Amino acid sequence: MNPPNPAGPAPRERTFRSVAPVISLCWLVVFFDGMDVNIYGAVMPHLIDDDGLGFTASTAGTIGSWTTFGMLIGALGCGSLTDWAGRKPMVTGSVVLFSLGSALCALAPSAAVFGAGRFVSGLGLGGLMPIGLAIVAEFAPPRRAALATGLMMTSYHAGGMVATGLGLALGPDHGWRVVFWFGVIPAVIAVPLVLKWLPESPGVLLAKGRTEAAEAVAARYRLPVPTCADAPEAGAKGRFSAVASLFGPGQRLATPLMWIASFAGLLLVYGVSTWLPELMRASGYSLSSSDTFLMVINAGGILGMLVAGRTADRFGAVKVSAVWFLLTACGAFLLKAQLPLGVAYAIVFVTGIWLFSAQVMVYAAAPSVYTPAQRATGLGWVTGVGRTGAVVGPWLGGAVVAGGNASLGFTTFAVAAVLGAVAISLVPLARRNGSDPGTVRPVPGVLRHSEGKILPKH
Repeated sequence: MNPPNPAGPAPRERTFRSVAPVISLCWLVVFFDGMDVNIYGAVMPHLIDDDGLGFTASTAGTIGSWTTFGMLIGALGCGSLTDWAGRKPMVTGSVVLFSLGSALCALAPSAAVFGAGRFVSGLGLGGLMPIGLAIVAEFAPPRRAALATGLMMTSYHAGGMVATGLGLALGPDHGWRVVFWFGVIPAVIAVPLVLKWLPESPGVLLAKGRTEAAEAVAARYRLPVPTCADAPEAGAKGRFSAVASLFGPGQRLATPLMWIASFAGLLLVYGVSTWLPELMRASGYSLSSSDTFLMVINAGGILGMLVAGRTADRFGAVKVSAVWFLLTACGAFLLKAQLPLGVAYAIVFVTGIWLFSAQVMVYAAAPSVYTPAQRATGLGWVTGVGRTGAVVGPWLGGAVVAGGNASLGFTTFAVAAVLGAVAISLVPLARRNGSDPGTVRPVPGVLRHSEGKILPKH
């Protein structure tokens, strides 16, 4: 029999309806994340054609890498800082940062200033994603964590489609600066909503000594009452210990494999998002149709998130991620051929179904590797180290386009997809082989959450 809950009786199980405000807010901020990331690729042809900025394909690729380098720093720092400052302040700060970066880009008189703006945007964009993933993983209904993650990530691709639409509608007649001004909107819309409605993590509240507030949030959203095991250790020592714990028994081999899979996935996501229009134009397609390919692949990404989420809840995120990576490799190889426009659109759409959700299922697999107290730090480092792939992707795409060999670009993306498939496939084996005798444990937090039990306080 469960003990009485001081914050009031909590229903046995969460539903999507009970946590809808939380997932909706995460959906909104990640929508703006996707819009900001994809704005750069959507206006890339106009930036290169702007003689005043002095952009070349190589310069554009380098600046794209500045953006993702900012993301790397943001993700690594935010994953640890969120356990100290709280998730709501870090979400707010991340949104403000990438909105300010967009404003700086819109005002930029030179490529150097533009690159600084993209770096500032990257700091906010990199910090936002691991926090949003950690929040959704914590508040998701039992046995629906992968689907909830996929639902949230549909917003990234919806944002990408909006960015592409803005580039197509406004870029030719009004210029690329107008498109970047739309990147300031998140600070106006999302920040007030986050400050008012986004709940703090009960585990973080408990770590700060706010026990009653932690229990109240748990009761309101039908979460288990937080325990000491769910609370991250406070202070600088706690942040260092949180990172060191990612290499504990059962994780010392799995963590590097998660990083490699994330590296490969983010190389694909950001390489394709930045360079697909130029690669398709280099393959002989027109400028207008090349831009439309970016919208088509993001449309496939939305469908892919829903399919992957439901499939992963049934068969496991690791298996789905591995298969999706391999299917992405097949799609990239097919795009090397000179295809009729309609066939090319179809292959790009189908490839989008696999490509983006392969990466997201790497994130969805994280709760099977890390405990609730490690979740924010673990996801921060999975996304942060993976951002090296996001740095390499745009730079590599720029080098390939500058060399005039679009076919080589598609081959590179296919090889990255195979690397991701191999790495994520080895995670379960690494967890078993990396565990000390007697320390193999069930998926952390899943049994308690999936059974809907509320544990007594320590």
